This record gives sequence, C-alpha cells and structure tokens, in this order.
Amino acid sequence: MTQDTQPLQPQLCMELRTLSDLPAVTLPDGYTVRTSREGDGHHWARIIRESFADDRYDLEYFMREMEAHPAYRPDRIFFVCAPNGLPCGTASAYRHATLEEDVGYLHYVGVCPTHAGKKLGTAVSLAALHKHRSEGLRRVVLRTDDFRLPAVKTYLDLGFVPAIVHANQPARWEAVLEKLGRSMTFLR
Repeated sequence: MTQDTQPLQPQLCMELRTLSDLPAVTLPDGYTVRTSREGDGHHWARIIRESFADDRYDLEYFMREMEAHPAYRPDRIFFVCAPNGLPCGTASAYRHATLEEDVGYLHYVGVCPTHAGKKLGTAVSLAALHKHRSEGLRRVVLRTDDFRLPAVKTYLDLGFVPAIVHANQPARWEAVLEKLGRSMTFLR
C-alpha cells in the first residue's frame, strides 16, 4: 500500500436502510453470478488481492477470515464469473454478532481491475443484498476506506448512505463526497 492508500481508522461506515425495493441483478452479456463452492477460496483471494492491490490476501487469509467466521456459509459468498467461467468479482452477505439481529453486513466486495467499469461490483453486491433480504434482514451496513472511491460510488448508487461512527468521519465523508461530486446528509 502507498501512503495515499493507507486506511484511516476507524473505517468509513455506510448503511442501506431498507431492502424492500432492491432492483434485479443485471450483468453484461456472458457474465454470470453464482454462490461459492468447494475450492473457491483461491478465487476469492485472487479477486480481493487484485482489487485491493494488497498481497496479504491469500488462501490462508480466506480460511482464517471468511471460512472461520461464524457467519460463513458458501451460499453467502457470491462470485461474478467472466464469459470464460473464471470468477472475477465477489461480495459476501455476512452477519456480525455486534449488529442488531435484523442487520446484515456487506463484506469484502471486489472486482478484478481487468473487469472494472462493467458494473460488476453493483451486480455482485446486489446478489449479496438479495441474500440478506431472503434471510429476513431489513437493513445492511458495510465498512470501506476513504480512497476506495469507485466502491463508495457503487454503494451510494445502491442507496447506501454514510453513517457517522467517529468524530473524525464528517470531514472525511465531506472530502470523499466532494471527490465524487456528491452531497448528502449523514446518519448519526
């Protein structure tokens, strides 16, 4: 990571206040979406490593942080696959004990840079959000970093709004939103 991509703490939080009006998942021609199956950990690690430009994401990381998590189930991890069948994007519909019972957590969204610009992050995130809704959840939260501007734009376009969880975040959100040419009120 460069100095410009060092995450500020705590991470920025966003919330989707309702799952009642989710649009359908749409994909470019030839792309498909599916849930995880045996052996997909290496695909997850490759996608997250490439999309986050961070070499610490490997199969062991997946096993430690995703498979060992209490919310883990293969049907909660989604992949967008390219026309050749190779997974190129991922998002997970997790839950956290620290959240209210009806609140889901959109976890580790990433798309390989060679497939960027095709709205695949939106599609795979929507697949995860539909999963949250099918599990009876009403709201979803996520965490992200200030420098992940394309991801923040995707989340805003999906209806997520900034949720202030620390005194340093209003100014950070104002800077992020200015870079994206957006303005909005924050949840406090």
